[in-house]
Amino acid sequence: MEGKQQQQQLPPPGPAVPGAASDKRRSEEGKDEVGGGALGRPLGPTPSQSRFQVDLVAEGAGRSAEEPRRASGDGGAAGKSSEEAKGRFRVNFVDPSAGDESPGEPGGGSSEGGNVSFQNGGDTVLSEGSLHSGGHHHYYYDTHTNTYYLRTFGHNTMDAVPRIDHYRHTAADLGEKLIRPSLAELHDELDKEPFEDGYANGEEGTPAGEEAAAYTPDSKGVVKFGWIKGVLVRCMLNIWGVMLFIRLSWIVGQAGIGLSVLVIGMATVVTTITGLSTSAIATNGFVRGGGAYYLISRSLGPEFGGAIGLIFAFANAVAVAMYVVGFAETVVELLKENGTLMIDEMNDIRIIGAITVVILLGISVAGMEWEAKAQIVLLVILILAIGDFVIGTFIPLDSKKPKGFFGYKAEIFMENFGPDFRQEETFFSVFAIFFPAATGILAGANISGDLADPQSAIPKGTLLAILITTLVYIGIAVSVGSCVVRDATGNVNNTIVTELTNCTTAACNLNYDFSSCQAGCHYGLMNNFQVMSMVSGFAPLISAGIFSATLSSALASLVSAPKIFQALCKDNIYPGFQMFAKGYGKNNEPLRGYLLTFLIALGFILIAELNVIAPIISNFFLASYALINFSVFHASLAKSPGWRPAFKYYNMWISLVGAILCCIVMFVINWWAALLTYVIVLGLYIYVTYKKPDVNWGSSTQALTYLNALQHSIRLSGVEDHVKNFRPQCLIMTGAPNSRPALLHLVHAFTKNVGLMICGHVHMGPRRQAMKELSTDLAKYQRWLIKNKMKAFYAPVHAEDLRDGGQYLMQAAGLGRMRPNTLVVGFKKNWRQGDMRDVETYINLFHDAFDVQYGVVVIRLKEGLDISHLQGQEELLSSQEKSPCTKDVIVKVDYSKKTETDTSIAFAPSCSERTPALHKEEDEDGKNPTQPLLKKDSKSPSSPLNLADQRLLDASTQFQKKQGKSNIDVWWLFDDGGLTLLIPYLLTTKKKWKDCKIRVFIGGKINRIDHDRRAMATLLSKFRIDFSDIMVLGDINTKPKKENIAAFEEMIEPFRLHEDDKEQEIADKMKEDEPWRITDNELELYKTKTYRQIRLNELLKEHSSTANIIVMSLPVARKGAVSSALYMAWLEALSKDLPPILLVRGNHQSVLTFYS
Repeated sequence: MEGKQQQQQLPPPGPAVPGAASDKRRSEEGKDEVGGGALGRPLGPTPSQSRFQVDLVAEGAGRSAEEPRRASGDGGAAGKSSEEAKGRFRVNFVDPSAGDESPGEPGGGSSEGGNVSFQNGGDTVLSEGSLHSGGHHHYYYDTHTNTYYLRTFGHNTMDAVPRIDHYRHTAADLGEKLIRPSLAELHDELDKEPFEDGYANGEEGTPAGEEAAAYTPDSKGVVKFGWIKGVLVRCMLNIWGVMLFIRLSWIVGQAGIGLSVLVIGMATVVTTITGLSTSAIATNGFVRGGGAYYLISRSLGPEFGGAIGLIFAFANAVAVAMYVVGFAETVVELLKENGTLMIDEMNDIRIIGAITVVILLGISVAGMEWEAKAQIVLLVILILAIGDFVIGTFIPLDSKKPKGFFGYKAEIFMENFGPDFRQEETFFSVFAIFFPAATGILAGANISGDLADPQSAIPKGTLLAILITTLVYIGIAVSVGSCVVRDATGNVNNTIVTELTNCTTAACNLNYDFSSCQAGCHYGLMNNFQVMSMVSGFAPLISAGIFSATLSSALASLVSAPKIFQALCKDNIYPGFQMFAKGYGKNNEPLRGYLLTFLIALGFILIAELNVIAPIISNFFLASYALINFSVFHASLAKSPGWRPAFKYYNMWISLVGAILCCIVMFVINWWAALLTYVIVLGLYIYVTYKKPDVNWGSSTQALTYLNALQHSIRLSGVEDHVKNFRPQCLIMTGAPNSRPALLHLVHAFTKNVGLMICGHVHMGPRRQAMKELSTDLAKYQRWLIKNKMKAFYAPVHAEDLRDGGQYLMQAAGLGRMRPNTLVVGFKKNWRQGDMRDVETYINLFHDAFDVQYGVVVIRLKEGLDISHLQGQEELLSSQEKSPCTKDVIVKVDYSKKTETDTSIAFAPSCSERTPALHKEEDEDGKNPTQPLLKKDSKSPSSPLNLADQRLLDASTQFQKKQGKSNIDVWWLFDDGGLTLLIPYLLTTKKKWKDCKIRVFIGGKINRIDHDRRAMATLLSKFRIDFSDIMVLGDINTKPKKENIAAFEEMIEPFRLHEDDKEQEIADKMKEDEPWRITDNELELYKTKTYRQIRLNELLKEHSSTANIIVMSLPVARKGAVSSALYMAWLEALSKDLPPILLVRGNHQSVLTFYS
């Protein structure tokens, strides 16, 4: 009642209809209110005593969204121009008196669920469902409003107190999800642009979450069962099968009472351990529909879950046929006894089976309530039949004695206690025949979605059912073994008149001579399957019990199979089966699944050869039991903090033993069926692993992967590095990974499965904006790398400039021994046109890398590396018209998923070189996802590419292709520890590069060329590195051509200081302000080195112009002595107009060794 009153006092959310006072205040502030698209969630303000309203404004809803809003409100503020204030965020303080008037005024909700107002300091919280339902709104308030928090904390706060509704999933059947304020809402400044999504952990923003939110189940009329009706009754009916009445007496005859109890005990051990494991998983969180499949998939992940779900659903469907044929066989037996067969035995079984399965289908489709009533009736009949047998054992009739039934006799008990295996039966074959009678323990768990409280019902019902059924099995085995002899003739004339002295059998002691049974009889435990009918007080009741046992098991399987299959299809693990996910009616009944199960069952009934099918079904059930046990062991082993079962009576090692026992029993029952089951499970597992369904259930596989990675990383940290185990671990300054694909693919070629690769991305610009992008980019680009099969990590940082960001990454990236040791950068192609301060920053990156003992690799393609300006041209153009250029990274903002027009807008394209590419998700799923495709907009024709851009695009994909038979030229001029040689060797070990030959070029003196070549050949052979040729360059120090020297001088002219032509003071001031300038003194001092770079470029063009790739020693410039402009000019002169070139400089510690 209190909640209702509070709801009445609060103004309805949606487009707030302001009162006069707030209208006036609004006009004073001169702000616009604009209609928005559907928002992910409401945004809240900072704690404040006064009431206020938060208006969120989104682009993309356009004018169409404005119309209903104008109609719904008073037509004032809500309809003002959306063009003027796109993407704005406003806070309006609302007069409390206006808030009180609001409920009386028309407040209608917008069709988009747009503007959301918070009253009382934001303590009115909307449910997720209300935000997505659209049109007709149902609002769910957090009843802990302002007064509650004031009472609790003594001051007004929008911080939420702990409560269960904050932890619900979006589509919670049990109650509505409430949303706690995000950290951004509590912590961020209010006057700036808020986070676009406002989600705390990204869980609600997924499309699946939104679909789920749109579905709020109607709880009225839904049938939910308690633990007795839902689990206990079902499990007992399923476990007590035909075995109880037809085969148990035969098992006692073969194995004897002692071993029969052992057989029952062994089967019970397996089922009890599985029952305990099921209870542990079922009590570790909320259980939805899907039974065994749900339990396994949420524990071990979709791979095992998907494999087991399919075969378990199939096994249940075929089990329907097995039980129905068991029923039909009993009916045909009765018809045969009375001589009323319809056609012949086989066809009669088919006819009766088909009719039965149609009736069972009718009961199932009628709804779970009818099915549950039918189960109760069948249980009553079954219990009566068991009671009938027990009563019969106490009434030994003389007419039954010739058939071997004498009542409870010690001599019969003694005789039947030991085994008497006949017809090649063994202990294990008898166990294999009995074990299927113990299955059925998951009948309750399989309808977990229809239980009122599955967490308490599944453990109680399952374990109690195992206990009761086991006691009944043992009781009947002992009693039938104590009353009935193994062989009897059924002939009344076999009574002994004269007393025999040498009696050896119990029958003989009881004055019956059944010795003629050596030839074979029709009665006794060994020969008569209908012993229980014969012993019972009223035989037809046993037949009714058989009918009840078979039909109840068939009914339970007929209900289980579709429910499991529906849960499997809902998770979309096998996309082809999606149509079976649809449910009908209040209970979400899987009618399509029922029909499929019916058809499978009918097919197997018409085959009527169930002796072949039965062992496979048993093995399918056992495989799922094994995996349930293994799930508990695995979850315990992974030590995941989320593994906290309420059911404490389990042990991880006992569960492991249970899993192993299940696997052993599979082979005991039928070795070929066990192998077939393993092959099917493995095949499905591989298929699901290959398909990688896009689900994340927090499985124990994830937890164990993390634990292993953590333990191995720590173990690795305790081991000193050794030169034999050196790996190039690269930190690549890629920016957004998809903006420089050539850089990424080339480095990936020599680090894949060899070393670490981290893609560094420095975000510059306003900190608040960058922090927002950091979190979204991290998930987006890591996903992009995985999707493109890149074995790499993405590491974004925010820094003032590129140098700071590079320093942060070099110092902090990596973990323990898995830290980068090599910095990889692309060559700065446009350095002469850009700001020279950027060049200073770029060159300082090299110095910083050498300072922290990193190797450095500079990669240059003559076409360039950065293709970000070619991706998503339309988005970039449209955004440039709307927003001024800032040093920001592009972000995708999608406010509304319900508008028909594409609202994916690119904001603030970066003016710096490090612009990341805008890649739409749809493109990433294309056939060749790594190929940077141009985005073509259907509405506007895109401009054709110019020649340079086309070449750039082609060059960006060149390392994805097979490289063919060509050369990798290694110019190993300086000994840097061997990195210059190791990288090309690693390239040749990869499939795409394996046909390439390594040619080595070294410097030397003209008069000892042969000696130098032999020395290098010896060194390379000791390093075990194959090479096709070694060339010694004796003319490195020859003066370069005059035109090349002139071209170099022309290139550096704009960057010279010319201090000799200026006054000392002016020159010093210029050098201080522009430290990158080249002094005349410096130029003269390093003339020889300058000439060497120009000469090397001439030699490179002469010898390596046809190579696939060139790897060359990077010249080193002394810090503080060589200006950035001169060093950059050296690199330019050295590497211009060449095939792809890697300038490599190791950290001068050996990375190669010839010792073993």
